[in-house]
Amino acid sequence: MQPDTNHPIRIVPHPARIRVLWKGHIIADTTDALMLYEASYSGVRYVPRSDVDMTLLTKSSLKTHCPYKGDASYFSLLSDGATAENAIWSYETPFPAVSNIARYLAFDPEKVEFVENNGP
Repeated sequence: MQPDTNHPIRIVPHPARIRVLWKGHIIADTTDALMLYEASYSGVRYVPRSDVDMTLLTKSSLKTHCPYKGDASYFSLLSDGATAENAIWSYETPFPAVSNIARYLAFDPEKVEFVENNGP
């Protein structure tokens, strides 16, 4: 399926620096994030994989399918004996209409903390 007037998807650059925190660890720090706005859902921050500390992520067996974006792979956060299951997802081969989010990761806002500011 393609985004359309009944199910619009818009991807725009995020205007501020984003840091993603979990259990005192900085998971990501970027000024190159994207915001994906889909239909009436809240916007989702997508962070370039190159700006994520991948050493704290473990690939999960969970996979889901979105008829508008494609197949999502998931990662869990592991550190200091704590786990946040399936806290991160990625559309590694997204559909052409949302190809901008390839090589980006999204974080579950209920499992991580976002710090945003316009300064360095």
